Formats: sequence, C-alpha cells, structure tokens
Amino acid sequence: MNDASEPRIAAPGFAYRAGELHVEDVPLARIAAAVGTPVYCYSSTAIAGAYRRFAAAFAGDNVGIHYAVKANSNQAVIRLLAKLGAGADVVSEGELRRALAAGVPAGHIVFSGIGKTRDELAFALAQGICQINVESVPELELLSAVARELGVTAEIALRVNPDVDARTHAKISTGKKENKFGIDLAHAAEVYRRAAALPGLKPVGLAVHIGSQLTDLAPFEAAFQRLVDLALELRRSGLAVERLDLGGGLGVRYRAESPPPVEDYAALARRLTHNLGFRLSFEPGRALVANAGVLLARVIYVKPGATRRFVILDAAMNDLIRPALYDSWHEIVTAREPDPDALREAADVVGPVCESSDMFALGRPLPPVEPGDLLAILSAGAYGAVMSSSYNTRLLVPEVLVQGEGFAVIRPRPSYEDVLGQDRIPSWLS
Repeated sequence: MNDASEPRIAAPGFAYRAGELHVEDVPLARIAAAVGTPVYCYSSTAIAGAYRRFAAAFAGDNVGIHYAVKANSNQAVIRLLAKLGAGADVVSEGELRRALAAGVPAGHIVFSGIGKTRDELAFALAQGICQINVESVPELELLSAVARELGVTAEIALRVNPDVDARTHAKISTGKKENKFGIDLAHAAEVYRRAAALPGLKPVGLAVHIGSQLTDLAPFEAAFQRLVDLALELRRSGLAVERLDLGGGLGVRYRAESPPPVEDYAALARRLTHNLGFRLSFEPGRALVANAGVLLARVIYVKPGATRRFVILDAAMNDLIRPALYDSWHEIVTAREPDPDALREAADVVGPVCESSDMFALGRPLPPVEPGDLLAILSAGAYGAVMSSSYNTRLLVPEVLVQGEGFAVIRPRPSYEDVLGQDRIPSWLS
C-alpha cells in the first residue's frame, strides 16, 4: 500500500482555497467545528455532476438509470438523484422503503438480490415496482405463488450469470460461474421459458451484473454480448424479451486506476444493442457517489513505534471498513494545505478499534501532522457510511450534505443514551 506519488483531490466539489480544504464553498474545518469528528461530508455538486454526465452519455436512447442504493443509502442522497431523474436499484425491503420515502416513484424501482423473502416480494408487488430481477428457480416459483395470492402480475427480468471475469477484487466480482449470483448461462433459456409458463409472472427481459469497480470495458463487452445473444435466441423461439438490464459496476479512480469514460461505456452498449428494440437499464452506484464524499477525522495521537510511526485518528474501521475488508486505497490529505516543500514521512494511519486490521493506510507518506489536526480520507462517498457499524460501542458517524455555501446534517450522530437504549434487560436479570 506504499505510494510516493502526491495525493490528488478527485472530486470537482473539493479543493484547497486560501490554504483550507473546502467542499464546495464550505471549509471542512467549519463542518468539523459544527458537527464534530469523525464525519462524512458529501458534495451535492459532485453527485449531480456525475449523474448528469452519465445521463448525457445515453441521451436520445431508450434507457432507464436506476441508482444502486447500496452504494450510499442516505435518503438525502437518494432524493438528490431522484430529483435529477434517477430511479433506484434496491436489494432489500429496507432499501426499497428508503427509495420510496426519498421520493423515487415505485414505477422507477428495480429489485435485485439473491435472497428476497416472501414478505419482501409481497411488499414489492404491493408497491407496484417496475421490475423484479429473479436470480434462481426457487425464487421464480415463490414469486409466482406470491403474485397469485395478491392477484397481480409480476414483471420480471431473469438475472443471468454469464461466467465473465470482471477483473476486479474477488470479493466484489459477481459474474463468474462460482459466484452465488444469477442463473448460469447454459440453463437461462430453459428457466426463461419456465417463467413464461408460470402464473402471475410476466418475463419482460434479462439482467446481468458482473461486479463492481471495473476499469476495463472488455468484461462488460463479453457479458453484454452474451446477454444480447441469449435475448435474440429467446425471441427466435417466440418469447418476448423487451428489456436488457445491463447492471452497474463502472469503476472510479481511487489511486492510479484509469476507468473508461462513461461515454465509451455508453457507446459500447449502444453498438451491441443498436436497432434491436430493447429498452436498456443501468444501475450506477459507486460511479455517482464515491468521489463525491470524504471522511473527515481528527488526529488523536502521533505514536512512534519500534519499527513504524502511527497516526491514530478518531475514525476507525467501523466507520470506513473498505481498507480492512478489501485492502482498498483511499487518498488521505490534510485539511490545511501543506507547504509544498514539507518533508513527507511514512506513517500507518490507524483508528482506535481493538483490531490490528483497523487501519486506513500503511506506510503512507504524510506531511507533518500533530494531535488535533484534521485529515480527509477521500473517495469515501460509496460503501462508507452505508457499511458502518457501532463496533466497540462507537457511535455511528454523522453525514453532512453540502450545497454551495450551506450544509445540512443528513444523519445525526446518535447519543450514547440512544445506543444503550436499544438493549433490553430480561426480567430475570433485573
């Protein structure tokens, strides 16, 4: 995880001004003073800009864009994207309820995921969402039964596992035959025919999603082509295939990655589906929000060790688990702009949780820092707060959304009384 290159500020919403790191027109130090640290800060401008560029790449095409709520499920973020025209891709009843509460019309919501329960399917059907992506034969049969009980017809897409290597981290790869997701390509046509014969179901298309943080178009092309070929085969056999759900997964730059421009991604999808009459849908998540957010933390101690130097923050792995879980790289910068000639010294940037895996960077060159200094962990807008926990009875980190010169707390930090009040002591221990 060593890299001597200079840190860079990835998102257009973040920049140094007069020596202070700003999110839009707000100094991060002002947010820290008002809300405390650690705290997540998101730029409305950066999120909106990413969405508009994505949408513009598909302008004029028959395309639906459904924000992948799992990337950042704060209702304010979902509402911001919904007001720009985005639908939602959800993977649980909880995410579905969040999307509805945030103002996404039910008719613009796709329900994905391999483990939907009877109650979740019934709730989704009762809301009238636009599509359920079915991932197994048992789910197909259960959905048919639930739809019959409710007296409705469920519009479904069959999620296909195309056995394509996404060339991404193993823990976020979802399109190989050994992964748990989707129906294997060899049996997909047979299952689609079965779906067409089951009461209460209306198969309308096929879906695919091969993983997250892809930085090469070749895996997308392989997966999309296999889906198109299957759709045309089904059409030739007399079955209707109106939609292709091409999923998400387009990567962003965290360190030195060079993800393809969304315009090239759109051109690829257009070339493979041109004049075939499909309605396409896409489910970007990370691509819209990752570089729009930072985790702001304060230095507690600088600790010299026997062989390493440690910079200990008030943020921890329970607040941002990606480095511990995926060995992920996040740029780390000081909230006060360092002197360009300042000597950078390697340090392990760690948190206070009682795990050796509680770290944000190892051997990272940093300018001089002291207790009380603010650091910003960049590219933390996706899979950050949404994956946080209260491990070690640490309070969940608040979230702040910035718009121009103003900001609002969109998830407050709970109190210790809130946390302790979640437990119940049984009467026999009273």
